[in-house]
Amino acid sequence: MTPEQYCQDKAAKSGSSFYYSFLFLPPERRRAITALYAFCREVDDVVDECADADVARTKLAWWRREIAGTFAGSAQHPVAQALIPVVRSFNLPQNQFQDIIDGMEMDLRYNRYPDFTTLASYCYRVAGVVGLMAAEIFGYRDPATLKFAENLGTAFQLTNIIRDVGEDARRARVYLPLDELGRFGISATDIVHLHDSDELRRLIEFQIERAEQYYARAFALLPAEDRKSQRPGLVMAAIYQTVLKEIRSGGCKVLDRRTSLTPIRKMWIAWRTWLTA
Repeated sequence: MTPEQYCQDKAAKSGSSFYYSFLFLPPERRRAITALYAFCREVDDVVDECADADVARTKLAWWRREIAGTFAGSAQHPVAQALIPVVRSFNLPQNQFQDIIDGMEMDLRYNRYPDFTTLASYCYRVAGVVGLMAAEIFGYRDPATLKFAENLGTAFQLTNIIRDVGEDARRARVYLPLDELGRFGISATDIVHLHDSDELRRLIEFQIERAEQYYARAFALLPAEDRKSQRPGLVMAAIYQTVLKEIRSGGCKVLDRRTSLTPIRKMWIAWRTWLTA
């Protein structure tokens, strides 16, 4: 299996909505964004699959060295190898890969986020930075497009957090800011013990509204001349905003279910958005 095939397999098996946004790209850009996505999956899996935090830190430190190897042309892991031509062709900065790993390490330090400022820092590292790198791969003319990409990445992560409240709670994780829980009369213990309530529904409504504000801000920042090149991001946004609508229409029930769309529905949204964006 070649490094490129490994990345393709990693992306396809994930079942992520990101996969559908890559499908219509030219081959070189599709290979590049698939390699970047595979890297994100690899380092995310380190945190999700390691029960021992020290082991996870050791593995993330190894990935830091692998990324250095990517930029030196001497990487060993197939994902890091696949990234060698990508970082050269699309001028991706090494520090942004390190930022992503920094974000993953935050998951080893925090299982609660005290406020939105702290959560926003996490979102920037694990998603906003990915948006910046994706914008480089997709191409742009106006530097303002980078602010679009950063805000869109944060919007995606906020959507993930809302969708995964119950799943994260089962791992004793609460990403919703603690000060906001308190404002709505909810404790982190309520979340972890899966206590549904009207207060939680109102809190989730509040979280959805903020995510939608990030989408709106991103769209407002996208220059018209770069709209076509940034269509993969718009495809992702259409899929993720549909997830938010489903959560809201389902009564903001996030503890006992993880709202998702079928592959056929994702494909339909992707195709429709690609044609009309």
